[in-house]
Amino acid sequence: MTSRPAPGGPGRPGEPVSADSLPGSLPGSLPGSLPGPQTLAEACGVPIEPGWLVIADELPDGLVVADEAGRVAVFNATAARLTNVPAADALGKDVFDVLPLRDADGRDWWACTNPYHGLQIRTRHPERPLYLRDGTEVLVVVRYVRERRRHDVLRLVVALHDAAQRARLERSRADLVSTVAHELRSPLTSVKGFTATLLAKWHRFTDDQKRVMLETVNADADRVTRLITELLDVSRIESGRLEVHRQLVDVPERARKVMAGRAAAGEPEERFRLEVRDGLPETWLDPDKVDQILGNLVENAVRHGAGTVTVVVEPAAGADAVTVSVQDEGEGIAPDLASRVFRQFWRGQRRGGTGLGLYIVKGLVEAHGGTISVGRAPGGGAEFRFTMPAGAPAA
Repeated sequence: MTSRPAPGGPGRPGEPVSADSLPGSLPGSLPGSLPGPQTLAEACGVPIEPGWLVIADELPDGLVVADEAGRVAVFNATAARLTNVPAADALGKDVFDVLPLRDADGRDWWACTNPYHGLQIRTRHPERPLYLRDGTEVLVVVRYVRERRRHDVLRLVVALHDAAQRARLERSRADLVSTVAHELRSPLTSVKGFTATLLAKWHRFTDDQKRVMLETVNADADRVTRLITELLDVSRIESGRLEVHRQLVDVPERARKVMAGRAAAGEPEERFRLEVRDGLPETWLDPDKVDQILGNLVENAVRHGAGTVTVVVEPAAGADAVTVSVQDEGEGIAPDLASRVFRQFWRGQRRGGTGLGLYIVKGLVEAHGGTISVGRAPGGGAEFRFTMPAGAPAA
C-alpha cells in the first residue's frame, strides 16, 4: 500500500484534526465542536471577505481550499455535490481523506504529486481527469499558493469540474464528426465518380449525357456548400459570434421568394400557400438570416410533413413584433418530442439531412431577440411558430 505524504503544520501527521487543535481562538465555537466555515477558514489562515463564502457556494465548479497543514478550510456546495460529501463533514478534515483522488491506473494521486513536500517550484497542476473512491470521474485543477517561490505551500486550492458534462460534449463532437463524414461521403463520391468518368470517356458521351452528369456534380457541390455553411453557423451560434445586420425587411415578400424557390426546384406550386394578416409593423431584421429561417422551416415541412405547406405572417399580439408560422398537414410531432426538435442532430421518422437545420433556426431567431416553438397545426400537422421583435434601424 502506498503511503501518502503528511503535510506540515500543527497536529500529528495522519491524525484527524479536531476543533481544539486549530490555531488561535475560535469565537462562537463550543469546546471540542467544529467551528463554522468562516471561523474555520480564518483560523486556518485563509483570508475571508464578508460574503465570500456565499459567493463560493454560487460558483458553478467545486472549490476546495486546504491550509498549510492540509486541513480543509473551504468546501463549497458544488464540491459537496460532486463528491457526495457534506460540507460539515469535510471542514477541518485532511484534504487527502476528503478527496481520495486516484488516477486511471488506480494509483493514489496525492502520493504521486506530494503537494506539500514535492517540488517547491510548482505553482499548479493543469486540468486532468481523476477518480473518487466510488469511481466518480471529476476534472481536477490544483493551484499552489506560496508566500514566494521555493517556499512552503500556504494553501492548496483545488477546483473540481463535472466530468459528465465534458463527456456529453465529447459525445456531441463525435456525433458531429460522424454526421459530417456521412453527409460528405455521398456527394463527394458522386462528384469524384462523374468527373473521373467524364475525363476518361469524354468523347463517348452525347452532349445531353454530359449535361446530366455536370448538373449532378453541380447539385452535389451545392450540397457540400450547404453542409459547410451549416457547420459554420453552428460554430458561430455556440461561440456567441453570430452577427445580425439589420435592414428594413418585407417578411411576406421573403416568404414568397422562398416558396417560389421550392416551386422552381420541382415542387408543385399549389402545395404552398401564404397568408398575410393586416397591421404588420415595420421590421428591421437581417434579410439573409430571415431567408435562412424561412427556407429551413419550409424545407422541413416539405420533407417531414404532407399536404399543403402554409406560411402565416401576422403582427404579434400586444407587442411591436412579427409572428410567422409554418404549418403542414402531416402526422405532426408528438408532445413528448417537442422539447427535442431544436437540439443538434434531431431527425424525424423520415431520415435525411444533418439534423442541424432546426437547431440553426432556433439560434438565428434568438439572435434577433425572438422565440420559437413547435405545436399542432390547425390542419393536424406540425406548426413551427416564431416571433421576432420589429427591431430598429442600425445606428
